[in-house]
Amino acid sequence: MSRLLAGLDIGGSKVLAVAVDITGPDGRARVVESVRLNTGLGPEGVVDTAARALRALAAALSGDTEARPDDWFSGVGIGIPGLVDAENGKITHAVNLGVGPGGLALADRLGRRLNLPVVVENDVNAAALGAAAHLRLGRVDMAYLSIGTGIAAGIVLDGELRRGPHSAAGEIGHIPVDPTGPLCGCGQRGCLESVASGSAIAARWTSREGSDLPAGQDLFAAAEAGDPAATSLRDEVAGYLAAATRLLALTVDVDLVVLGGGVAEVGEPLRHAVAHALEKQATGSEFLRGLDLSARLSVVPGDQPVAAIGAALLARTPPGSSIPEPETVLQPDLTA
Repeated sequence: MSRLLAGLDIGGSKVLAVAVDITGPDGRARVVESVRLNTGLGPEGVVDTAARALRALAAALSGDTEARPDDWFSGVGIGIPGLVDAENGKITHAVNLGVGPGGLALADRLGRRLNLPVVVENDVNAAALGAAAHLRLGRVDMAYLSIGTGIAAGIVLDGELRRGPHSAAGEIGHIPVDPTGPLCGCGQRGCLESVASGSAIAARWTSREGSDLPAGQDLFAAAEAGDPAATSLRDEVAGYLAAATRLLALTVDVDLVVLGGGVAEVGEPLRHAVAHALEKQATGSEFLRGLDLSARLSVVPGDQPVAAIGAALLARTPPGSSIPEPETVLQPDLTA
């Protein structure tokens, strides 16, 4: 059973653990089992939760509550928020997890506890890797724009994650776009994250009575139903996300920008809104029209746990190496 890889997507409230099989005839990563647990906070809580998730995953695969993870997995990859030293498997400044500047040597501690090789990566980078693998992009340059509680991008260039020397590549959520906008948690004013993230939407839109949808999904549903206030806010948010797309395209010239994160569970209506905003912003610019940015936009399928899958793939792709080439490279249809 050592052919399986384990991937963990660790968030501030939940952990998703998946068992991934990569031995199929098409070379595609296939999730064969998954478990979800609440996240324990603080360094001890994070390590304990990861260990429990892996034991629960092994138990689900075997039907034996005493199953050992090292009997089932050849390696473990973890996607986690915060500043990640991927080379050494350490995290710092994961505020929502209770891990501060003192940090946590997560790969070493979890690896020794379970007798398994462990790699650790920033969660958005892991999701970028998972999205590239799912879309079978091969060596296509791609940016994964994560729109969740915050905003950040994972960048894949020529099949390799671009982390940057300070692990800050893709932190576009903290680029100011509105000097009169709200104060951001980073201390600046009007950052992308403060005007277009899931938390920014929730601060300005209360889900309609009787709706159990998250604020972002409810906003788009209300706009589709013709609510003028929802339409106005949707278009404003789409305009900011179009600016984020433009920033990524003009700084690293990627072939594709994939919208992901919690807000992207809206699906195609989000892509259409951002694409429309890009086209509108290009109206007076022959330069922007020539770049055809709206045609470079895609959205990750909502049923794909790309962060957990990408984390699993990291278990066979050490930091600094390339994404494994798929047997067949398929170009996504961006015209739908």
